[in-house]
Amino acid sequence: MKKEEKTNVMRVLEAKKIAYNSHSYEQDPTLTGEQIAGILGEDPAHVFKTLVTQGKSGQYYVFAIPVAAELDLKKAAKVAGEKSIDMIKQKELLPLTGYVHGGCSPIGMKKAFPTWVHETAAGYDRMFVSAGKVGFQIELAPADLLRAANCRTADLVTD
Repeated sequence: MKKEEKTNVMRVLEAKKIAYNSHSYEQDPTLTGEQIAGILGEDPAHVFKTLVTQGKSGQYYVFAIPVAAELDLKKAAKVAGEKSIDMIKQKELLPLTGYVHGGCSPIGMKKAFPTWVHETAAGYDRMFVSAGKVGFQIELAPADLLRAANCRTADLVTD
């Protein structure tokens, strides 16, 4: 029997005694979030991507939004109390968070950054986020994600 691969995200959740289900799929960095939702057999509204940004102040912020949605940078700046916010460059992601593009999770980053989850998550009984590695997702209750990543909810996507 093959031992299940544990990611840092899974170890963090277990340490906090938070229940989750892990899902894995063929690692393919070209897959879109919507395609991953399809592979999981899930509504893309329940599968969230993690985006890392930097405010005008230099502070970093993390936002988890549904995979089919687009982060509204004005709304993101407003909740973060910044004049403006921009996405970080892909090459900055790994040294900053410890995660690669396509495997970034709001849980277990190298350093804790202010984090928000799009408000629709609060209406679901479960949601999916990256397990911290390409090809791995975790499924958990939104309230557990908020607790694990010390995040808040807000309206974050373009209308």
